[in-house]
Amino acid sequence: MEFSLDFNASYLVAFAMGLISSLHCIGMCGSIIGTLTLSLSPEVRQNKTTLFFFVLNYNIGRISSYALAGALIGFLEMLLSLPFAQGHGHRVLQLLSATVMTGAGLYIAGWFPRFAYIERIGSKFWKKIEPFGRKLIPVKTRFHAFLFGMVWGWLPCGLVYAALALAATTGDSVKSSLTMFAFGLGTLPAVIGVGIMTAFLTKLSRMKHFRVLVGLFMITLALFSAMPWLNPMRLHHLLQL
Repeated sequence: MEFSLDFNASYLVAFAMGLISSLHCIGMCGSIIGTLTLSLSPEVRQNKTTLFFFVLNYNIGRISSYALAGALIGFLEMLLSLPFAQGHGHRVLQLLSATVMTGAGLYIAGWFPRFAYIERIGSKFWKKIEPFGRKLIPVKTRFHAFLFGMVWGWLPCGLVYAALALAATTGDSVKSSLTMFAFGLGTLPAVIGVGIMTAFLTKLSRMKHFRVLVGLFMITLALFSAMPWLNPMRLHHLLQL
């Protein structure tokens, strides 16, 4: 499979989105990992190495769900693009993706709180699968932690939906799945580090100026999504020709 500059840009943008959105969502992710940790036996909790691998398996499951969602959105994108002329459907999706990402940026910056309403999109599906996650409590094995993560990976989140909007512009299911995988990798440092740097990350995520900077960065990514010819990777490639 050939990886174009546009796809590579989406991959890096998704990873950057994961980095910045994980700091914003540290409260939600932290509470879930707290639930996972408290459900473990005292022997596991007291052994930092064993606990790390339980948390890692949880995150592998969560990222697997992101990748699966990416594959599904990529397949849906191909179906929705069929009625449009060649290239037109992709352009519409690029603009839609940029709009959703801009909304996410404004939301993070504190300028558009109503963006949170987008989370209602997945609320009905979440109500159906959330009980399966609760049945895994208490988590007894690493495999159970993986399954727990797969369930909680479908938790309604506007910033995940923004990443899915980006993934829908990549052209096929494999690329959109890998884009969401990249997004998930971007969330790892903050989510895994929750138990180590909780106070610092929480304080950072609550700083108004920091949130504004993160929001503006997200809006910049949206600009690159809407106008990929402005992407620094593409400009650098053209200058070398």
